[in-house]
Amino acid sequence: MREEVLLKISHLQKSYDDNLVLKDLSLEVKQGEVVVVVGPSGCGKSTLLRCINGLEAIQHGQIELKDEVISNRNKDMHLVRQKIGMVFQSYDLFPHMTIIDNVTLGPIKAQHRQKDEVIKAAELALDRVGLLDKKDAYPRQLSGGQKQRVAIVRSLVMEPELMLFDEVTAALDPEMVREVLDVMLAQAQAGSTMMIVTHEMQFARAVADRIIFMDKGEIVEENAPTDFFTQPETERAKQFLNMFEFDAVNVN
Repeated sequence: MREEVLLKISHLQKSYDDNLVLKDLSLEVKQGEVVVVVGPSGCGKSTLLRCINGLEAIQHGQIELKDEVISNRNKDMHLVRQKIGMVFQSYDLFPHMTIIDNVTLGPIKAQHRQKDEVIKAAELALDRVGLLDKKDAYPRQLSGGQKQRVAIVRSLVMEPELMLFDEVTAALDPEMVREVLDVMLAQAQAGSTMMIVTHEMQFARAVADRIIFMDKGEIVEENAPTDFFTQPETERAKQFLNMFEFDAVNVN
């Protein structure tokens, strides 16, 4: 199961005018794999996720999901996005709707699933993240960490084949970060296929099957988390990791 390639990126190139953001980038993600993308700010991590989800057009290359080309599709990209869940820094919850309505809107309206079935799935998911008692609350009544957990549940209820997480803890207070990371870790342990962009290095080490280190729009290093954090192969990765403090990690 884990050997099946779910996502294939071939020679991806993305630029904004004369600024080349992604340079001939190729990558595969297997079914059930958790790939964590790390690197300095501005290296192209978030742009990569946005290209995968069709939020950015690409100038060259190809993105495939289960052997189906999904890059630069305009007419039916909304159908592709039903297969790819994405959670951002901002929660993007509808403030005038209750939590349960926020979570069930997509499956009912976009996927045309039965309301009773969707509500049951949503309640089960909210219960797993400790928020079932908040289902009738409004976003303004929740903390930042609770809102982000709802945003994750909203994507999961769509039953995507691939989950993308773009710095989902960046806007949270430190005490709220752990509760969101715990939800993501549980989802990874449940076998979800995930690509995660994060600056939380301890979390990356704990959750990843594979670490992708990017710099200046390119993949500089790709390795198992234990090897990446204890014996990075490139000098650039060593420099990056030396900015962080780890328990029992020596990158010199």
